[in-house]
Amino acid sequence: MVRSLMTAATGMEAMQFYMDNISNNLSHMNTNGYKRTRVEFQDLMYQAIREPGVRNFEGSMAPAGIEVGLGVKVAGTQRVFEQGSPNLTENPLDIAISGEGFFQVSMPDGSIAYTRDGGFKLSNDGTLVTSSGFIVHPQVVIPEGASSFQVEASGRVSVIMPGEEISTDIGQFELARFINPAGLRSLGGNLLGVSDASGIPIISLPGEEGTGTLLQRYVEASNVQLVDEMVNMIAAQRAYEVVSKAIQTSEEMLQVANNLKR
Repeated sequence: MVRSLMTAATGMEAMQFYMDNISNNLSHMNTNGYKRTRVEFQDLMYQAIREPGVRNFEGSMAPAGIEVGLGVKVAGTQRVFEQGSPNLTENPLDIAISGEGFFQVSMPDGSIAYTRDGGFKLSNDGTLVTSSGFIVHPQVVIPEGASSFQVEASGRVSVIMPGEEISTDIGQFELARFINPAGLRSLGGNLLGVSDASGIPIISLPGEEGTGTLLQRYVEASNVQLVDEMVNMIAAQRAYEVVSKAIQTSEEMLQVANNLKR
């Protein structure tokens, strides 16, 4: 009976973690470039009372063993990099990626972070930055007085300088890809960092070597699906209730055993 209590407790803990993940996904319904995460579970160790294939006293072989599981654990959380819907904003500084790839962002410590959030802003000197003030890499600076800021699908950035009619190139966007983007570390602030699991970044121009192209005046919406998350929430709630019922039933059975009289 004690075994069933402990096993059911692992199920309740796993469903609570599942619910935590669902809540986080739902809270990012309107976060630009957010990629939903899903929880993966594994079974714990098994207590083998009889191994499969063991021979009895008569020499015959048991076709199946006797094993009892000891519960469940969270094996990992998988970030799902499905494309989010492009939302038209008409803001020339908003840029979405159509396809694979990440924008590069220079961090204060000199490292590079990666993001799908293309809702960029301008600093006081005309540098293109994220909403948190981190500089986009490679750096793009819009000269004072320039007009008609344009970003092509290939990442070429151009403006029209005062007194001129022909556009002038002022920069070039580069995108980063990873062999295993699910291995990227979450840094907060819509930023991701490299890890040993993700591999090193593969840098290329938009539209080349498997990277996506750029869409100016668009931002990529979150890929969280409300209906799917609501269904998962109901499933997590029902599983939690059932497992808690198993604990209650095991406790009642223990009470019956304790009340036995010789």
